[in-house]
Amino acid sequence: MKSTNYYFVCLFVVFITLSGCATGPLNEPGPEQDANKTARLNLELGLAYMEQKDYKRAMNRLQKSIKADPQYSDAHNAMAVLYARLGKDEKADAHYKKAIRLAPENSGALNNYGQFLCTHGQREKADALFKKALANPLYETPQYANLNAGICAKDNNDFEQAEIYFRAALKQDPYFAPALYQMADLSYSQKQYLPARGYLERFAETARHSARSLWLAVRVEKALGDRDAEASYALRLKNNFPDSQETRLLLKMESQ
Repeated sequence: MKSTNYYFVCLFVVFITLSGCATGPLNEPGPEQDANKTARLNLELGLAYMEQKDYKRAMNRLQKSIKADPQYSDAHNAMAVLYARLGKDEKADAHYKKAIRLAPENSGALNNYGQFLCTHGQREKADALFKKALANPLYETPQYANLNAGICAKDNNDFEQAEIYFRAALKQDPYFAPALYQMADLSYSQKQYLPARGYLERFAETARHSARSLWLAVRVEKALGDRDAEASYALRLKNNFPDSQETRLLLKMESQ
């Protein structure tokens, strides 16, 4: 079962662990380009449309990418992510497997498939994939695999292992915002309120607060007894995210 905690970072991570987000205008690939170039450009367009949640156009572009180069592992990886978002789990699973079969050292695909398996209750298989991704010395963004492995462990109540993975992610990137949030949340759950505050302060230095992080900050400051800080975070949560679930939880807490 997919936890809300896991889903919080899943969307952020997916595009990083593929071939990268497309930037700039969505230019059409020309007929003169070779198959590899066409496959690459269509993949980038598909990723850009996915980021915009235009899944129909994303599907069209990814299909064109795979048609141009059926052996393109990254295209199958992206298609798996798209199918997972559309709730087509069997097709997602098949494309993940193909992406890895075509390129066994594709750490992005290994990481994403690990995410997918963990949300479907297959932690051991997921952890093996995360470890395989991390074993690749050429993996440019290992902090993402460590992050996802940590979230998987945390969602399965293995807090000790989760902390090991999160700390590894922060060793690779000390200001990696998702890992800072996760360490703050983990620290709070273990009643380590001062470390939780410290992680949230570092989080705020590198990322914008979300409703989720502000709600966590409210509870951390409440536990520490800093009423001014608690009120400040609460006001920001209400003003910036008035319709969020976190604001509803805050209002319920204040009414008690």
